[in-house]
Amino acid sequence: MTKADIVDVISSSTGITKVETEAVVNGFMDTVIDAMKRGEHIELRGFGSFKVVKRAQRVARNPKTNEEVIVPEQHVPVLKMSKDFKEQVNQSHD
Repeated sequence: MTKADIVDVISSSTGITKVETEAVVNGFMDTVIDAMKRGEHIELRGFGSFKVVKRAQRVARNPKTNEEVIVPEQHVPVLKMSKDFKEQVNQSHD
């Protein structure tokens, strides 16, 4: 499912135009990205939580040359799904 598909589903179920729905979806995504850039934690109850995690520097290996490569420390966004979300998905696939 793409962002356009999500916009179509929300638009048809709410009666809001696709242009307005796309603006809301884009606004939501921009808000999440901006908050995570500031290092903020975002929690959407029943869905999941977004946070930024610091990954330490590590040594990896280039599979082609078998040469060791240093992967620098980095901050990565993480989405942890809620327990309710996981249960609903699991039940739908039984």
